[in-house]
Amino acid sequence: MPVDHYENFPVASLLLPARLRKPIETIYWFARNADDIADEGEWPPEERLKRLSDLRAELRRIESGEMSKTPWGERLNDVIRAHALPVQPFHDLLDAFSQDVVKARYRDWPDLAEYCRRSANPVGRLILHLHNAVSDENLTRSDAVCTSLQLINFWQDIAVDWRKGRVYLPCDEMRTFGVTDFQIAEGRCDDRFRALLGHQVGRARELMRRGQPLARALGGRIGLELKLIIAGGLRILEKLERHGYDMFRHRPRLTSSDWPLLCWRAAVA
Repeated sequence: MPVDHYENFPVASLLLPARLRKPIETIYWFARNADDIADEGEWPPEERLKRLSDLRAELRRIESGEMSKTPWGERLNDVIRAHALPVQPFHDLLDAFSQDVVKARYRDWPDLAEYCRRSANPVGRLILHLHNAVSDENLTRSDAVCTSLQLINFWQDIAVDWRKGRVYLPCDEMRTFGVTDFQIAEGRCDDRFRALLGHQVGRARELMRRGQPLARALGGRIGLELKLIIAGGLRILEKLERHGYDMFRHRPRLTSSDWPLLCWRAAVA
């Protein structure tokens, strides 16, 4: 269960009920495919936006009850109809990934949080709908967990994102801590950078802990799955701290040796 890319989210795990594995796989495929259109390959921005627009047009056909024009559209339509899923979360994902094509900096924390609301939170919300577990409290907690996972992915991949021309660190906080783009380009992890990342890690951990009660509230297999995901996210933060926040030289990731600890933490959570 690497905390990386869309593997941040439960993806057809064997812990989940068999009847939900295909729907979750379909949601994952949609999110992953759209994210890859925004990020991967050598397409110019115009081509990326066109491909994302094509996905959006297919969503609109699903909403209007028209016949889908692609095999994936038919699969998604079947899942949406069978489970009465809202379509807006899928639109939110496309909006976020389209934004990735044209926006490379975030003014402040509210600006970044709004991006996370559309890039990460929709997946958790859709999974709550699949489990018939939608409530205001559950949605709030799910959003906290998903935003935290998105932030953890950002702090893992500062160097990777820099090579793509993106910085997800809030600009006003970079100025407060005295960290510049030039320093990120150099991969220089000094006291100022460590202070900035310590602040970001603290925010991600607080969000994760705020959402943690959701796993106990859901219970069963999905609750255990979520406990493992939360344990994995918190473990990545521990590794960031252990290496002095220097993800330039020590990109934190989960390995097989982490599994016994994660399973124990999930069991006692």
